Amino acid sequence: MEWKWDFTLQILPRLIEATGATLMAAAFGYLIAMVLGLGLALAQRTPYGALTRVVREGVEFIRSTPLILQIFFVFYVAPQFGVTLSPWVAGMLAIGLHYAAYLSEVYRGGLESVDRGQWEAATSLNLGTAHAYRRIILPQALPNAIPGMGNYLVGILKDTPMLSVIGVGELMHTANAIGAETYRFLEPFTLVGLIFLTISLPLAELVRRAETRLRRKLGLVK
Repeated sequence: MEWKWDFTLQILPRLIEATGATLMAAAFGYLIAMVLGLGLALAQRTPYGALTRVVREGVEFIRSTPLILQIFFVFYVAPQFGVTLSPWVAGMLAIGLHYAAYLSEVYRGGLESVDRGQWEAATSLNLGTAHAYRRIILPQALPNAIPGMGNYLVGILKDTPMLSVIGVGELMHTANAIGAETYRFLEPFTLVGLIFLTISLPLAELVRRAETRLRRKLGLVK
């Protein structure tokens, strides 16, 4: 099958528009994952053993089940309990919840890398737990967590095509629609791959630079 350049130029605007939708879904999903993931990580470090066990088991359950199943559950099952969401909202919530479980482990690893003496210093200064986390512990833990956080940001971007199963108009959904309309799949699917590659590689480099800059700002490297 030959590559048709005129067809490529014809479908490119639709794919570029869908790229914006894909980036928006990934950004909002990642924002949810970052906030919720930190909450899950901190909930596993409380003196309340029952809470820690419940949160830990919940995180493991989410990590052990496929993202696509969670997308279906939020979109198709939740309405049976009175919670009806649009495809966009359901998709972003499912992605956010799924990756929050993974990010909670990244945060937990960063928190555990902070020397115990830092907690002792905070206690000696009569700092409350929230103050100690905000001013002492988290600033030291987050730089260690950034590489993992960056990897999952790229992972979220690459998992957004799963949202096409509930009708979210992201890149893969649009490429499928173009193929169904024109019976040509070579150009749209190839372009989708190139678009993801064009976004993912600079994004990974940006994460590496952000990590280096933050470490220098905190005086962890010269």
